[in-house]
Amino acid sequence: MALHQIIQRVLLVGVRLERHAPPPAPKPPPVLEPLIAALAAAHRKFDSIALHYGHRYRSGFWAIYLLSALAVLCAVLPLALGWDSPGHRLHSFAALWALCEVVVIGTVSAIYFRGHRRHWQDQWLQARTTAELTWYLPVIAPLLDFTGPATEHNWYLRVFDPGQHLRAVDEVEKLCMANEGLARELLASAWWDAQFIESYSLWAIDILRGQIHYHHGVVGKQHALLHRVHLINFWLFSLTAFAASVHLFIHTLWLSLVTTFFPALGASLHGALAQAESSRLRMGSERLASQLEVAVGRIRAAAAAVGSTEQRESLKAEIKDAIALILEEHQGWHLLVRPHQLPLG
Repeated sequence: MALHQIIQRVLLVGVRLERHAPPPAPKPPPVLEPLIAALAAAHRKFDSIALHYGHRYRSGFWAIYLLSALAVLCAVLPLALGWDSPGHRLHSFAALWALCEVVVIGTVSAIYFRGHRRHWQDQWLQARTTAELTWYLPVIAPLLDFTGPATEHNWYLRVFDPGQHLRAVDEVEKLCMANEGLARELLASAWWDAQFIESYSLWAIDILRGQIHYHHGVVGKQHALLHRVHLINFWLFSLTAFAASVHLFIHTLWLSLVTTFFPALGASLHGALAQAESSRLRMGSERLASQLEVAVGRIRAAAAAVGSTEQRESLKAEIKDAIALILEEHQGWHLLVRPHQLPLG
């Protein structure tokens, strides 16, 4: 488990997240199984890279924010303990707190510069986009027109408006070129097979239901995380205000510790959530889940009515529109995260 997952799990202690029953695993049409198998290794590769760098990047900014608050604590704690006084019996150890502060600040700097030098965010976003586009290649392959020569190597450019995905993914284009012949062979007469149409429609619906389930989980987790951090911050700043008021009458360095460290911790938690774009992720996932529910209903209706060439094209259009929703949401997520870099707290 990555550091950012551990931190979020600690923050959510005692929170009972609503669990939705997962949908059945999507069962692809037998015709598409060779194409899925041909693309499986590439998808696993890019998905593994995305998970690796995604964990590094997100753990990095959570660590930077929280360590920044810890540095503040190291700075004021010797004052609250009285170790800074020459007459205190532990005065000789006061320098250890300064050393701890330097170590913490050095760790923050090391995370920041290592993350930038190794391009954690860039590697994460690029690999996640490639993994997502690779995953949906077998879904969009039946939407291609294989009756004529290919006008574009990239299947996404042949099916969707170029603005609905990220063009600069060379690996996906290479996969399309490598599997063009296989896809043509497998799908040459697929749309004249009623069994394929039925199984393809059900497979697309199950994939969309899996996405709906995933985004419902994102909504629940992000909502709970936002609520818990806001609650923690409410108490941190309330205690800070109380300590500041008491400090007008009672002068003690422990109250100075509260009024210094608690706001720093609250600001760190708030900054980490802002860096993670938790609020926008929740709203985006909520919107997409609702849109996909509608799309599933439309695909069901179109699949039930298939009987002519025009109706087959209508079914293709409904599946295309549903996948476009996912690609557009991914594009929005990419543009949302891209401007962020590891903050130097």
